Amino acid sequence: MRPPLLPTINASLNALAGIFLVWGYHAIRTKNIARHKKLMVSAFTCSALFLCTYLYYHLTSRGISHYQGKGILRIIYFMVLGTHTPLAMLIVPFIIMAIRHALRGEFDKHVRITRWLYPTWVYVSVTGVIVYLMLYILPT
Repeated sequence: MRPPLLPTINASLNALAGIFLVWGYHAIRTKNIARHKKLMVSAFTCSALFLCTYLYYHLTSRGISHYQGKGILRIIYFMVLGTHTPLAMLIVPFIIMAIRHALRGEFDKHVRITRWLYPTWVYVSVTGVIVYLMLYILPT
């Protein structure tokens, strides 16, 4: 059975956000500020689109996806989901603050936030894809 379209789109947006984040990190480490800005705007756009489609899907779908796996996979799924979900909610205001500081040229404040925000945002992007794979793709 094919997975629903919107969860597939959501996982793709999460994956793209993660890729843009890693490329953006590499760009700033190599002092390519213009590329860093473009990649981080792309990561933010993917994450914002994800949030919109995720909320739309969960507000309009009749059934809620339930993980069907058993044993150790079930434990792993809920451990991943249990860290992914609160971190995904927690990072939203910090992403907005990081962007705000960057736009204002307050790069010391921007860096202070992004030192921990970057790995957390990458983690959320990767674990979002893992949750999708465990729910819809991997055999149970």
